[in-house]
Amino acid sequence: MSLSDDGGYGGDGRRGPETGQTRTRLPDNDGDIYGPGRRSRTGLSSRNLVTIVGVIVLLLAAIAFANRGGSGNSETTADDSSKDPGHTQPTAPTGTKAVDGKTSGIASGFAKTEQGAQSAAANYVVALSSSAMYKSGERDAIVDAVYTSSAAAARKESLRKVYTDPKFLGRVGLKADGSTPGGMTFVSRANPVGTKTEKFEDTTATVAVWYSTLFGLAGTGSQNPVAESWYTSTMQLQWVNGDWKVAGFTQKAGPAPIGGDQAAATAKDMSKAVQGFGGFTYAR
Repeated sequence: MSLSDDGGYGGDGRRGPETGQTRTRLPDNDGDIYGPGRRSRTGLSSRNLVTIVGVIVLLLAAIAFANRGGSGNSETTADDSSKDPGHTQPTAPTGTKAVDGKTSGIASGFAKTEQGAQSAAANYVVALSSSAMYKSGERDAIVDAVYTSSAAAARKESLRKVYTDPKFLGRVGLKADGSTPGGMTFVSRANPVGTKTEKFEDTTATVAVWYSTLFGLAGTGSQNPVAESWYTSTMQLQWVNGDWKVAGFTQKAGPAPIGGDQAAATAKDMSKAVQGFGGFTYAR
């Protein structure tokens, strides 16, 4: 985007010569043919002007100091918008350890707080979108670690039907047994962008997670090259045995940003990137 060329002045911005009547002054008694300078219309002396400017500077300094919150070593100031329950706060470090450990490689032991619920939801989106879901043993371990016991029992069977369906596997470029074709690298990763608490109570929470995914086969001749998509998953969480677990969730597409003008990576570069850069787990 460029700035306007007219600059708000109009025309070419140049002023013509000033015109006016010629004034003639008679000499005063002191011999100065031009006479004393004209007094300011405001009637203020230079000394008074200096005094006023000084007062204004002092007032500005006092206001600036007051806006610092009265503390010379404070790094942050209070934000009144945090009192508004409908206002979304940015993700920020709190100094509190997000999790205590891991279960089946998935972060666990989230705090029984709103932040803890958001951390759990973001981590669970990553786990449920990973390539490990295409392997039966790892998929069952993820489901047991993420879902409540009652929800896990129901989800295992429905997920097994999806991830072992030869037609589904063929559409995503995998073999009928779920394995990756030779010379290819299978990519399935979620990258959370942000979380939002829809509802929070003592033992239940509803958290929305906005995230992008990378999905496809990286490799020369791939018919399903790695592509980016955007989703929002809303998870219903329950506090069970000292941790947040998923009782159910819904998913919708988007919101998706406008794609950038970067050139797509070659199949070789994408494969190297996927193999060289490990995926993250997320904790708010």
